[in-house]
Amino acid sequence: MPVPMRARRRDEEHRAATPLELFFDLCFVVAIAQAGRQLAHALAEGHPGHGLAGYLMLFFAIWWAWMNFSWFSSAYDTDDPLYRVVTLVQMAGVLILAAGVPRAFESDFTLVWCGFVVMRLAMVTQWLRAAYGSRGPERRTALYYALGVTVCQVGWLGLLLLPKGAVPLVFVLVGALELAVPGLAERGWQTSWHARHIAERYGLFTIIVLGETIAAATLAVQSALDAHDAPGRLLPIAGGGLLLVFAAYWIYFAVPIHRHLRTNRQAFLWGYGHYLVFGSAAAIGAGIEVAVRESVGRADLSAYGAAACVTVPGALFLCTVWLIHSRHHKRGTAQQLVLPVSALLVLACTFAGRAAVPAAGLVAAATVAAGVHLTSRQDTAPAE
Repeated sequence: MPVPMRARRRDEEHRAATPLELFFDLCFVVAIAQAGRQLAHALAEGHPGHGLAGYLMLFFAIWWAWMNFSWFSSAYDTDDPLYRVVTLVQMAGVLILAAGVPRAFESDFTLVWCGFVVMRLAMVTQWLRAAYGSRGPERRTALYYALGVTVCQVGWLGLLLLPKGAVPLVFVLVGALELAVPGLAERGWQTSWHARHIAERYGLFTIIVLGETIAAATLAVQSALDAHDAPGRLLPIAGGGLLLVFAAYWIYFAVPIHRHLRTNRQAFLWGYGHYLVFGSAAAIGAGIEVAVRESVGRADLSAYGAAACVTVPGALFLCTVWLIHSRHHKRGTAQQLVLPVSALLVLACTFAGRAAVPAAGLVAAATVAAGVHLTSRQDTAPAE
């Protein structure tokens, strides 16, 4: 028999991510890999507008479904058989969505919509179960969530029923409605998400996305080496990309962010901002693949264009991590300026052409070194 779904305490000790949550994340990375691969193909073939639009829309669907589940599980995870089965259904939904990503880049959203509806209706089931086990304002909040998710899913039907030219409008309108649901639902009652658990969930997903970035770049380099045997051109790109990803990991985990997540407003802004953190991290891998293809003459864009495919998402990652994540724990002007200045320098590396990726990697490594030095100097400074 399923156990009653009761809200978990915000001050619960030893709260950690479960094996089911980690399995859930791995299924989502399959969809992220598909989106990144399609982005790389579009950029390499000289269609940046088409590629970026498709990537941003599909990544929104992936990120939003992941985020909704993560915050719900932080507040209501029972880990009983019924909860596990519904979560496994959501995982099946993201795999359906992942299978439809290539077609979605050609404006056929049928399979993506089917996968999304599986995930979202499973989420509605979870919220209805939470409502059944609660009373008063908490029950109303759960019902508002269930209603909001359902209404939004109906709205996404516009991707299938309206002309292709209406796709951007549907995405903007229904996407804005999706983003508004948590704030509207929690006006009378705040769900009891666990700050340390949420911070861990986001951190683990960041690691998985960065791992996918490394995997995508490694496969691109391997394929190019097998076809062209040009290590002198490819290894610097691989080394620079690796430095950039390693630095991204170091920078993200340099601060204990759970101490900042005290209110819904702080937590929602931080959580929503991770759309850019996750999206840019995954796009770095796609950019490295484009840079590799350009270096061996298999891309329909210039060396500067290929460089921008790495430097732009790299700079966006640094800037966004500083804005929503790191700046809350930085002390003094020097510490606050490290990441914004580094983002500008990474962007400037674009003008290095084929040397841009190793140059950006060196900038990122220097950023880590500067951050470590400033932090250690502050820690050893005598108290006034």
